Amino acid sequence: MRTTLELPDPLFARLKARAASEKITLKQLLQSYVEQGLTAPKRTRPTTRTASHLPKVEGHLAFDSSTTSNADLFDLLEP
Repeated sequence: MRTTLELPDPLFARLKARAASEKITLKQLLQSYVEQGLTAPKRTRPTTRTASHLPKVEGHLAFDSSTTSNADLFDLLEP
């Protein structure tokens, strides 16, 4: 089956160079990459971090991040 791809010129140049260095056609290289992508393990979505997953600070620098505003954090940075 034929299809048309629009690729940025720098990416196309890299693909052509890779195909040439491997002594295969651009068609063979792209087919290989597509097959690899389809057989690769499915990616999971990155987990969203919440305040409860952030590291806890202990000692005299400790503060409750769930009730601290941006202004409060800025004040902590002031000398």
